[in-house]
Amino acid sequence: MVLPFGLGAGLSTALYHKFIDPSVQFTHFMLFTGVAYSITAFPVLCRILTELKLLDTTVGIVVLSAGVGNDIVGWTLLALSVALVNAGSGLTALWILMVCVAWVLVVLFPVKFALHWLARKTGSIENGPTMFFMTTTILLVFGSAFFTDIIGVHPIFGAFVMGIIVPREGGLAIALTEKLEDMVAITFLPLYFTLSGLNTNLRLLNTGTTWAYTIAIITLAFTGKFGGCTLAARFLAGFNWRESGTIGSLMSCKGLVELIVLNVGLSAGILSPRIFSMFVLEALVLTCLTTPLVTTLYPPDKRVRASGSGANFSNVNGAEDNGREKQRRHDVRTRFTFVLDKPEHLPGLMAMAQLIQPMSHSTKSTTTRNTRLSKSSSSASLSSADLVFIEAFRLMELSDRVSAVMKSSASESLILSDPLLSIFRMFCQLHDLRISTALSIVPFDDLAANVVQQAQNSGAEMIVLPWLPVTSTNHSTVDFTLTPRDPETPRAPGYSGYSGNPFDALFKVGGAHDKSASALHAHFVRSVFAQAKTDVALCVDKEEPAARAVGTGSQQHLFVIFFGGPDDRLALEFVTQLCARSTHVTATVLRMVKREVDVPITLIANAHVARGEKAEEANALTVASVAGLPDTVYGNITTETRLQSETADSIAWAKYATPQADDASSSSASGVGSKIEFRELATPIPLHAAIHEVNVYQEAHRRTRVLAVVGRSRRLAVENHAGELKELAGEYGSVGTEVRKTMGDVASAFVVAGAGDGIVVVQAAKID
Repeated sequence: MVLPFGLGAGLSTALYHKFIDPSVQFTHFMLFTGVAYSITAFPVLCRILTELKLLDTTVGIVVLSAGVGNDIVGWTLLALSVALVNAGSGLTALWILMVCVAWVLVVLFPVKFALHWLARKTGSIENGPTMFFMTTTILLVFGSAFFTDIIGVHPIFGAFVMGIIVPREGGLAIALTEKLEDMVAITFLPLYFTLSGLNTNLRLLNTGTTWAYTIAIITLAFTGKFGGCTLAARFLAGFNWRESGTIGSLMSCKGLVELIVLNVGLSAGILSPRIFSMFVLEALVLTCLTTPLVTTLYPPDKRVRASGSGANFSNVNGAEDNGREKQRRHDVRTRFTFVLDKPEHLPGLMAMAQLIQPMSHSTKSTTTRNTRLSKSSSSASLSSADLVFIEAFRLMELSDRVSAVMKSSASESLILSDPLLSIFRMFCQLHDLRISTALSIVPFDDLAANVVQQAQNSGAEMIVLPWLPVTSTNHSTVDFTLTPRDPETPRAPGYSGYSGNPFDALFKVGGAHDKSASALHAHFVRSVFAQAKTDVALCVDKEEPAARAVGTGSQQHLFVIFFGGPDDRLALEFVTQLCARSTHVTATVLRMVKREVDVPITLIANAHVARGEKAEEANALTVASVAGLPDTVYGNITTETRLQSETADSIAWAKYATPQADDASSSSASGVGSKIEFRELATPIPLHAAIHEVNVYQEAHRRTRVLAVVGRSRRLAVENHAGELKELAGEYGSVGTEVRKTMGDVASAFVVAGAGDGIVVVQAAKID
């Protein structure tokens, strides 16, 4: 703060003689100019650090700490400046300063203790602020502001001091902010900016001399703050030049705090309207420069993130290489990243966690005797199962609210108190699953990229995503009325969007801009599918009405619907590994071959009609590619790619369905032969046949949870099931186009038919 304060004091000499009335004391003007130069807008700084995802970096931590100290010193200097201006003599100024210090001590000690006692007494810390606690806090804020105004210090200083003592335990300060921020953002903040705008008259900057001084103010303000912080970070804190420049850029951010200082100076008569307008322009320019400078000086691949213990882990690229090395080291998937978003996602994720649960020590010997595992393969399978590790990754969207920024800065405490993480952590501990937790608060557009980055940093071999629960009365919570263009259909010349209201695209109506919860979640899932560098599994949980719900045990049976392709091969491999490591998991693998044969009429019987329910007319299901929604679509199948895919399918099928005893690579598969049934099914209607097989098994085994494990197959698909899927929609009811775009054809068929107790949709990692 010393260098910018000195530069501001130096420039104030020229500004005073050129623009300030001689009735204003030079020392008062110099003090205000120095404070305006040395201030840093801490609230704006928090917002920038959060949006650029720098809060967990060493640079972000240092900047936050320096910003807090800068803010406190700045407010103190502001209070001193106002006290000096309002005082008639030096003795009066000393009296005002002593009374202000005494009031601060009263607030920081007895009033703070009393407010903490009241918060505990009313249960506000545990249950959020009560009406009485809110009333008391508001009265204290207004009372402190009134008192500091009476003694000759600006009222905003009294409100600031009172805000410091609000208890932070249990997220009380965040909850209090959530209750107040709407009124502040809707009423008070616009009024304040309106007042600042009314006081700003850019028409006063009408001469070359005035603009020369304005440019000098902007240049010196940036040079002083940027230079001072950069030099301090480089030579006192030991940062490199890139990190030091980033710290200097962040600390040069102005914003609302400087506007407050300027308005105080204007109301006190120290600043003239012309000087006020110059400094407002300087605050706007420096605030707008901050984000581009930080993005340029400190890109994501150069960032060093701080860890709670031990050395800092490497940058993003290094973490990615580390994750890939871990993936190459393990032949089976042992590290998973589970994404937690909403409470309704917990049942499906818990079911998935139970699937990957390793066999307990008490059942290992029994399982070894009852299966055909050799000693070598048994030890390999058990050792790999013992290494199962889950990272529960809690995602929160960073909104425009101040409370969201406060939550982001308090993410370490939120990890311990978040109810979703607590429930899922306890579930994993009760099932002998090793688990760690992480939390991230980022803007919606960065959610998917954040999940992918977190999986790479932790070395996860599979990302597990939740899907909104599917009920039998509403097969999908995503159901759009728009039917966008099929990307496989060539565009007409001059095509620029939907063939409907031409103003839809201009005003962002519908489609990718739908803000419903289901549409946003579908967007997020598809973004992860498109960006993921590792395997991805989507858990679709089926919720039956309470009247028809039938309790199932811990036994789970998996149906792998194998058409071929990289995703289906992943499904086959993954299910085989699950059966090898778990005692409560069995499976049936159906290799579906589309062929014209005689099909029993029972395979195409409509289950809804059999129950006396009227089938709904289907909307046309099309593969859609809505602008702004990333997606992987069916690729063009050439003879070469088809032969390669069929060869890989045959090798995978031979490896798991007919393993050789002397083949070391298939030893794990041979050990689960009694738990997996492999069958080939030739039919012209493979989706109907697969649904029929699952329904028959589910009807015969009511105490077993039946899941369909299918490949997403939105790229390199062996079959295009658009025609049969349309028939299923005509028999069972329609489903929104977002379902098919997100899950693929086979999973959409099971969603439409309501077959099984749930679906797991997998996508294999893309090979670069």
